[in-house]
Amino acid sequence: MCRRVGERLCTSDKCPITKRNYPPGVHGVKGRSKLTGYGLQLREKQKARWIYGILERQFSRYYREAIRQKGATDLVLLQLLEGRLDNIVYRMGLSKTRQGARQLINHGHIEVNAKKVDIASYNLKPNDVITVKKISLDKLYFKNLQKSWGQNPIAHEWLVVDDKEFTAKLLALPMPEQAAQPFDIKLIVEYYSR
Repeated sequence: MCRRVGERLCTSDKCPITKRNYPPGVHGVKGRSKLTGYGLQLREKQKARWIYGILERQFSRYYREAIRQKGATDLVLLQLLEGRLDNIVYRMGLSKTRQGARQLINHGHIEVNAKKVDIASYNLKPNDVITVKKISLDKLYFKNLQKSWGQNPIAHEWLVVDDKEFTAKLLALPMPEQAAQPFDIKLIVEYYSR
C-alpha cells in the first residue's frame, strides 16, 4: 500500500517504500503517471482508509454521518475517524500500530468510563476516560509496557495521558491541524460529494 501511493503510511520499521520507491506491479519501474482530479481524490480516500484500517462500506457510513451532523463536513469526518477507540488507544501509546490497538480492544483489555468496551470502532465523546482493566495489568504485555511507559511523553492538546497509570482523558475531538494526517480530508469530501 505504501508503494502504491508513494508515501510511508505504515508504522513498521521495515516499510517497503524505502526498498523500492516505485509502484508495485509485474513490469517493474515504469514511472508514475499523472493522476486526474478523480484519481487524486480516490488516492486520498484510500490512504485514509488504509491508515485507519476501515473497509469501504464503513468509511462511506462515516461520510454519511458527517453530512448529517452540524458543522463543516471535512472537520466532522476527521473527528469521527480520530474519535474511534482504536485510534485513541494508539494515540495513548498503548500500541505501536492501530491494528495492535484494535487487538487490545477486541480481547477486552480496555475500559471506557469504567465499562468494558470490546468494539474497536466505538466513537468516544469529550470527557470520556479510557483505562486498561485492572486484571489485564498482570499480563506480560502490560508488564513490559510499564517499563517504558512515561519515558516518551505523548503530547496531544486534546488527549491527556496519565504517565503514572494506563489512563487517558479525551478533552475534545481534534482539529485538522492537531491530527496531522498524511491525507487531505477536503479531497475525500469532494470524492464522496460528486
